[in-house]
Amino acid sequence: MHRYNFSFLLAVAVFMTGCQDKPETYEPRRLEVLFLGHDSEHHNSSEFLPYLAASLTPRGINFTYTDQLSDLNQSYLAKFDALSIYANHDEIKPSQEKALIDFVRKGGGLIPIHSASYCFRNSEKYINLVGAQFASHDTGTFSLVHTIPDHVASSDLLPFETWDETYVHTLHSDKLVLMERVEGDHREPYTWVKEYGKGRMYYTALGHDLRTWSHPGFHEMLYRGILWACGPQKAGALDSLHFPKLSYSPAKIANYEKRDPPPQLQAPLSPEESMQLIQVPVDFELQLFASEPDIVNPIAMVWDEKGRLFVAETVDYPNEINVEDGVGNDRIKILEDTDGDGRADRITVFADRLSVPTSMVVSNGGLIVSQAPYFLFLQDTNGDDKADVREVIMEGWGTFDTHAGPSNLRYGFDNQIWGTVGYSGFEATIGGEDHDFGQAIFRFEPDGSKLELMSRTSNNTWGLGFSEENNVFVSTANNTHSGYYGIPDAHIRGVKGINLRGVQKIDGHYAFHPITRNFRQVDVFGGFTSAAGHAIYTARSYPSEYWNRMAFVSEPTGHLLHRAILQADGAGFQEKDGWNLMAGSDEWFSPVAAEVGPDEAVWILDWYNYIVQHNPT
Repeated sequence: MHRYNFSFLLAVAVFMTGCQDKPETYEPRRLEVLFLGHDSEHHNSSEFLPYLAASLTPRGINFTYTDQLSDLNQSYLAKFDALSIYANHDEIKPSQEKALIDFVRKGGGLIPIHSASYCFRNSEKYINLVGAQFASHDTGTFSLVHTIPDHVASSDLLPFETWDETYVHTLHSDKLVLMERVEGDHREPYTWVKEYGKGRMYYTALGHDLRTWSHPGFHEMLYRGILWACGPQKAGALDSLHFPKLSYSPAKIANYEKRDPPPQLQAPLSPEESMQLIQVPVDFELQLFASEPDIVNPIAMVWDEKGRLFVAETVDYPNEINVEDGVGNDRIKILEDTDGDGRADRITVFADRLSVPTSMVVSNGGLIVSQAPYFLFLQDTNGDDKADVREVIMEGWGTFDTHAGPSNLRYGFDNQIWGTVGYSGFEATIGGEDHDFGQAIFRFEPDGSKLELMSRTSNNTWGLGFSEENNVFVSTANNTHSGYYGIPDAHIRGVKGINLRGVQKIDGHYAFHPITRNFRQVDVFGGFTSAAGHAIYTARSYPSEYWNRMAFVSEPTGHLLHRAILQADGAGFQEKDGWNLMAGSDEWFSPVAAEVGPDEAVWILDWYNYIVQHNPT
């Protein structure tokens, strides 16, 4: 097993490395739970799990979601402390059955929830391990009655009332019943435990829909059950961790969703504390490269041919832009690790007195920087790591809304610079050609002598990525977190009867998956309203499922970095939900950019701000 890195500038940076076998003795660490769901509207596992994760992740339990039965294999299960099942999978293959049973027998935890007692009906071993099988149900509002109140998995657990399905079970086998549902003279076992080999199983029949999955009592119940199923050693390793205590205070905060009571202001955390509340995939680790005060409000990053990291920081964004001469309070810094300890220890101001720089790319021995209304060329010609050349190579980028300007400059396969722009748009004459467009992908010659509109998009566009085959993908605000650029605008512009854009919306899902319920959004509630970045993992250090098919889309309003799986579909592509590369329960955590670095790790810029959507304020 390998431990993968990713580097992270947390107003600050992040990065990923290789993994180690789990030790026999458990050092303080979080618990890893593989959550097997199902693509089903009847029991919407992908919708419900974030409610549980929002409650338990800050307490040290990580959930990895899958709906693929192929993940029930020995090597993958070995990465986890427990397997939880909430699904409607009717059958299981013999190899998958063996992997599941062996996982528990050798010391893994199993937490079947609700309909999981009707899964795998072709497996007598699974039914016996769970302890019974669902037979029938009605519905009702009820609470459970303790049968063994002093058991460690249920002691001091307060009863709670919820609407749910009134399960009746059959095919009972040996188990220890902790709670029952009482209906007249009938007492139906509803929550029980069983030991199997070196492992443990915890089951509850509760959990039909959101009325139970959103209930704090249900969260506490499963927290106890997961700890018991993982066993006292692993639970002790978790208990020895010390998580930061979140504190809140009344403040005048934009209440976008009109919540009652209105949201309170969470106090900010140190970078180290915030990292404790960030979940990354099993086998991955988070490393801090730089943080405040060395870097503040990072908005863009790029590496030069020496492997040095350039970071643009902006304190003027969003309201202090200087459109007259482009002079402001923002800077570009060079961050270097000179002693090899993984932290930036040499920080040089490459350029200052900038005004809301939004992107940059290495070209012609310097940097091209998007800073509406200008594109600048900055260069160090005397070797002191400070830009002594500052030239305007293009002008005409809109400035009336700073979050709708140009961004995502990338060096293309065609030796031109590609980028995106939002509705602030571009209007000027370049190389004798008049241009007037907004919400688009564009490319230009590095000296600014020629500009070409490649395709219009549907919204503010903040993501751009190239695959190894030079397929081009974008992300936009407002519910298109993944799009495929397939047809140049020049081929369809002005063609009679054709009214379409060259970018096709390919995202395969609406919802994102935060691990806190305290996120604030103006629109596209629960979805991608501020999708930013679309860098594709074209390195080879991560597992093979990442290679040239996994894109990273930042969603700062959800405090997460999404994994967008790109799959070929005829002449185009479709995106599949890969859940998160990282997600935070610190309400200040705001990833705004993610790039693959020269070390083949993923580096993340964390804006670290409580309010990200600034328009309504």
